[in-house]
Amino acid sequence: MPLIKDGRIVEDDWTHVPDGEDVPADRPAIISFERWQAERASFEGRNAALGVRVKSGTLAPAIAPDLERFALVAIEFPKFRDGRGFSTARELRERYGFAGEIRAVGHFIPDQYQFAVRTGFTSAEAPANTNPESWARALTEITVAFQPSLDDPQPLSLLRRRLGA
Repeated sequence: MPLIKDGRIVEDDWTHVPDGEDVPADRPAIISFERWQAERASFEGRNAALGVRVKSGTLAPAIAPDLERFALVAIEFPKFRDGRGFSTARELRERYGFAGEIRAVGHFIPDQYQFAVRTGFTSAEAPANTNPESWARALTEITVAFQPSLDDPQPLSLLRRRLGA
C-alpha cells in the first residue's frame, strides 16, 4: 500500500509484522497492541524503532503509559464512517504530548485526509491503485475551518465570536 505524507506518496520504512511472526531486530517494525501487551518484555533493549497498531476502539489512555516506547502509532479505520481514530489521534497529541508519527491505516479515503492532518495524523496508508493527486488536492480543497485543530487553533467560528458577527 502506498504511504501518503504531506499529500505525496513516499517510501515506507516500516514493516507491519503479523502476530506470531518474528519481529525484525534491524529495521522499524509495527506490531499489534495485543502483541505488545503480551510480549512487552521481549522488546526491552530493542535498537530499531517500534510502532504499535491499535484498533479503532482502543482509547488513547490505554496506550499512553507506553508512548515513550513507540516511534509510531498506527490507528485502524475499519470503515471510512468510523471516526473514533480521529479522537484517539487528537488525544495522543494534545493530552499525552505524543510527538511521533501517527498513521491512519485500513479503510481511509482522501476525503478524510485534511481532517486527519488537523487532528494529528502525519501519514496515511492509501489503497493500492490510489490517485496521488486526490491526496494532494484533499489538503487544499477546504480553506476555512469552524473547529480548532492542532494546526489552526484560531478557527473561523472563534474569529466570528470575537468580532461579534
